[in-house]
Amino acid sequence: MSTRFTTAERAWHAWAPPVGPDTGSAAQIAAYETSVWPDSPYFRLLAWHPQGLATRTALDQAIFLGRPGLPRGERELAATVASRLNGCELCTSVHSRFTVTFTKDADAVARLLEQGVDAEFAPRWRAIVDAAAALTASPPRFGAHHVRALTEVGLSRADIQDIVEATAFFAWANRLMMSLGEPAAPDAADAEAIANQRAADERAVIAG
Repeated sequence: MSTRFTTAERAWHAWAPPVGPDTGSAAQIAAYETSVWPDSPYFRLLAWHPQGLATRTALDQAIFLGRPGLPRGERELAATVASRLNGCELCTSVHSRFTVTFTKDADAVARLLEQGVDAEFAPRWRAIVDAAAALTASPPRFGAHHVRALTEVGLSRADIQDIVEATAFFAWANRLMMSLGEPAAPDAADAEAIANQRAADERAVIAG
C-alpha cells in the first residue's frame, strides 16, 4: 500500500495557533466542542470563526449522515476519491477507513490508495469513482455521461445527488485543510487528538 495514502491514522499540525480553552470565547469553544473532533487542532483552528465552523459541522453531518439515500460507505468512497486526488493525506486516511468499515471491501480500497482512480473496480464502484474524480478535477469534468453511468449501475437521482454533495464537500475541505497545516505521523503529543479521532470513528459507525 502507498506509504503516503493509507488507512492508518494520521495526525495534523496547524501552522497557526488553534483556539484553546484559555484563548477562545464562549462561542469559539462551543463551536469546536460540538465539531466532529473536538480535540483536533484542525477544528480548533477553524473555531477562530465559530459560525463558519458550526456551519461546516452541520453540512458535514447532513451530507454523510442524512437518510435515506446512498449507502454511507459509497458516500465515503466519493470523499476518499476526492481526498486522494487532491493529495490530502489525513482526509484520505479518515474516509478510506470509513469506506472499509461500511463497504467491507478492504481490497478495493487498498487498490484505490495504491493505484489511484484508474485501478480496477467492480462496475458500481467504477461509476462512482469516475464521477467523483470528474467532479474533483479543476475545472470539473463531470457530465451527462457520468449520470448515465451511475444510473446504469442502479443509482437513483437522489443517490447521484449524494455523490455530488460528498465529493464537492471534500474537494473544498481538502483544500482548506492543506492550506492551514500539514499531516504527520502521530507521536505522543498527538495522543489526545488521535484518541478523539478514534472516538469519532466509533460514533460514526454507530450512527451508520
